[in-house]
Amino acid sequence: MYGIKEKFPHLPESISGLREMAYNLWWSWHPEGRALFKLLSRTGWYLSNHNPVKMLNGMDEGSLQEASRDPHFMRHYNSVMARFESYMDSSNSWFSSNVADPKKVRIGYFSAEYGLHHALPFYAGGLGFLAGDFLKECSDLGIPLAGVGFMYPQGYLRQRISPDGWQVGACELLDRENAPIRKVTTPNGEPLSVKVPVIDPPIYLEAWKVQVGKTELYLIDTSAEINDPWNRIISDRLYTGDPEQRLRQEIVLGIGGVRILKALGIDCSVLHLNEGHPAFAVLERIREKVEAGSSYREAFEQVRGTTVFTTHTPVPAGHDVFSFQLMEKYFGSYLPTMELDRDAFLKLGVNPAGKSGFNMTAFAMRCSAYRNAVSKKHHEVTCKMWHQLWPEVTEDRVPIDYVTNGVHIPSWIDRRMGDVILNRYLGRNWLEEHDQPRIWELIEEIPDEVLWKHHSSMKALLVSRIRERARQKWLDPERADPRLVMASGVFLDPSALTLGFARRFASYKRPTLMLQDLERLRRIVNDTWKPVQIIFAGKAHHDDQQSKLLLQAVFNAAKDQSFGGRIAFVEDYDELLAQYLVHGVDVWLNNPLPPNEASGTSGMKATLNGVPQLSILDGWWIEGYNGRNGWAFQGAEGDGRDGKDAAAIYETLEKHVVPLYYDVDEEGIPHGWVQVMRESMKMTGPHFSTRRMAKEYTDKFYRSAIGSAMKFRGRTAREGAKVDLFGRI
Repeated sequence: MYGIKEKFPHLPESISGLREMAYNLWWSWHPEGRALFKLLSRTGWYLSNHNPVKMLNGMDEGSLQEASRDPHFMRHYNSVMARFESYMDSSNSWFSSNVADPKKVRIGYFSAEYGLHHALPFYAGGLGFLAGDFLKECSDLGIPLAGVGFMYPQGYLRQRISPDGWQVGACELLDRENAPIRKVTTPNGEPLSVKVPVIDPPIYLEAWKVQVGKTELYLIDTSAEINDPWNRIISDRLYTGDPEQRLRQEIVLGIGGVRILKALGIDCSVLHLNEGHPAFAVLERIREKVEAGSSYREAFEQVRGTTVFTTHTPVPAGHDVFSFQLMEKYFGSYLPTMELDRDAFLKLGVNPAGKSGFNMTAFAMRCSAYRNAVSKKHHEVTCKMWHQLWPEVTEDRVPIDYVTNGVHIPSWIDRRMGDVILNRYLGRNWLEEHDQPRIWELIEEIPDEVLWKHHSSMKALLVSRIRERARQKWLDPERADPRLVMASGVFLDPSALTLGFARRFASYKRPTLMLQDLERLRRIVNDTWKPVQIIFAGKAHHDDQQSKLLLQAVFNAAKDQSFGGRIAFVEDYDELLAQYLVHGVDVWLNNPLPPNEASGTSGMKATLNGVPQLSILDGWWIEGYNGRNGWAFQGAEGDGRDGKDAAAIYETLEKHVVPLYYDVDEEGIPHGWVQVMRESMKMTGPHFSTRRMAKEYTDKFYRSAIGSAMKFRGRTAREGAKVDLFGRI
C-alpha cells in the first residue's frame, strides 16, 4: 500500500480535517468549502490567490489555534466537514445505482492535460479544461475513474507581452510545496518509483496525486535524479515542439501511466483515451496479458474491446505523426515482449490518406472498439477524415459515434447566481437535477431586474479586476511601459456593451477577424451613445510564430488611440481570469474557420451564465443555437471569406446586438436583452453540461466496455485461470 506524506503539522487536532479538504479540489466547486477557508483568513485567502494549501502553509500556529477556539468558526467548520464527508461517501451514487458497484469496476482515463484550478497549471486550452471538468463530474456521479496525466513543473506558459506586442514565453516553475498536489510514496516514505523499459537507458517515474472529489488523478514526473538529464525534462512542459522528445513523452504517458496504476494496485477494466497522445497505453495492456499467457491476438481483442477513444481534432495537422525510423528506434526491443512483429505494429499507425509515418490517431482508432467525436458536426468531419480506415463501408457507416462536450455546471456557474438567484427560483435542489430541461424552464420566473442587476454587478467586477491587473503592471518597474498599461483595459467602461474573445490563439480561431475593416470597427466602438468594447485574452503556443503575429496585431489595436481604449488585451489568460470573463462580458464572440471547431466549451460557460454567444455556425453552436439564445452567421466560402465573415459580424452587431442592448426602459433595464440571457441559460444548463456528457459516455460506451471486460474474465475463468477485472491472470 502506498501512502502520501502528510502536511501542515502545526494544524490543531480539532480542525485537522482542513488538511484533507485543502488537498481535495472538492472545495473548488463547492462554495461552502471556499467560504470556510476564507472565514479562516480572508487576507490569506486573497494573498494565496484562492489556494488553501498555500494559505495554510503561510499561517502561523497561533492563528490556527485561535480559530480552533472560535465558536463561530467551529460551527462553520463542523457543518462544512459534515457535507464534505457525506459527499465522499460513494456507496449511494448515480453510477452504483444505475451501472455497477464502483468497488468492482475501474476506468482508467488518460489525458495529456487537465484544467482543474489555476494553482495547477497543467493545461493549454479547451482539451485540458474538458478533461478537468470530466473528472469533477465523474466524482459527482460516482463514476469510478482513475485519471493519469503529467505533472508539468514548468506548467504551460506564463504569458508576458513586450511593449511592441510580442508574446514572450516565460515558464514559471510550479511551487509544489504550495500546490494542492502530493507526491506518492511507499510505506517507508520513499517516493514511488516505476521503471519504463522502452527507452534506453530506462526511465524511472515518480507520481503525484491530485484528489478531485472522489476521483483520483495521478500525474507522472520524470525529474528523478536517477534519470539522465535528457530524460528528466520529458515531463517539464506541455506539448514540446521536438518530435523525438514528444514521442518519448507519449511513451511515458501511455506505457508509464499503465505501469504506475499497476504499481498502485489500481486495476482498470476499461481504458479511456482522451486524444491520441496517451494511445501507447493499449500496448502495455496487451503486453501484460501476453505475459500472463494470452496470445497476442487474444490480448489485442480483449484490450480493444475495453478501450474508448475520444478525438477532439478536426485539423489534420493537429494529429501527431512520428517517423517510422523513430518508432523502430524506441519500440524495437519492446514489441517482441508481446509477440508483435515490426510490420504489423507499424501498420496499426498508418493513415492511407495522410502524411507518411506512424499516426497516433489512426493507431488509437484501430485499437479501440468505441470511438467518438465531440459534437454532431465534428462527427461528420471525423467520419469523413477517417473513412479510409474502413474503406469497405460508406461514410455514413463509419464506426465512430459522438458525444457532444459539456461544462461542469458547479465549476462555471457564478456562485452568487447559483446561491442567491437559482436557489430561490429553481428550487434548492436544482444543482442535483441540472440535466433536467424542465428545471430550467423556471428561469422564466426570475424578474428581469433581478437578472440584469446581477449581470451588471458581475460586469463591474470584471472591469475592476482587469483595471487592478493593469495597476499592478504599472507598479512593476519592469512592466510599467505606458503602451502595456494602456492596452490592458484601464479605459474599460462597465456601462458599454462588452464583447469577450478569450481562447487559445491559433490561426484557425481567427482572433483578428474583427480587425478586417478597421474604419467600420472604429465607428462601432466609438459610437457616442451606443459604444462597444472588446476584451481579448489568450495565449499562443510558444513555438507558433504565426499565432504570435496574430496576437501582436490584436495588441497593436488595443494600444491604438483611435479606438479610444475600447479594445483591451488582458495577458496571462488562465482559469481564474476565465471565470471573470464568462461571468462578466455581455456577448461571447466566436469566429473560427469552419469546420475546424470540434466543439468549443468556452461559449457554453458564458451562455450558462446568461452571456449570449455571437458565433459562426460551427462546433457545438450548430446544436445549441435556436434563434432566441444569441446570434449566428453561416460563414462564407472561397476567396475573401475572412472579409465576408467580418462583415457578417459587423452587420449583426449594428442591426441586432447593439440596438437590443441599448433598448432600455426608464429604470435602465433592457428587457429584450434579458430574455436572450434567459434563453441562453435554458439551453446550456441541461443540454451542454458534463453531467449529460458523462451519463452519455456511460450509456454509450462504458456499460458495453465493462460488459466486455466481464465476458473476457468469465471466459478465462472457464478455461481454468483466475483473473481480475483487468483481464490479468
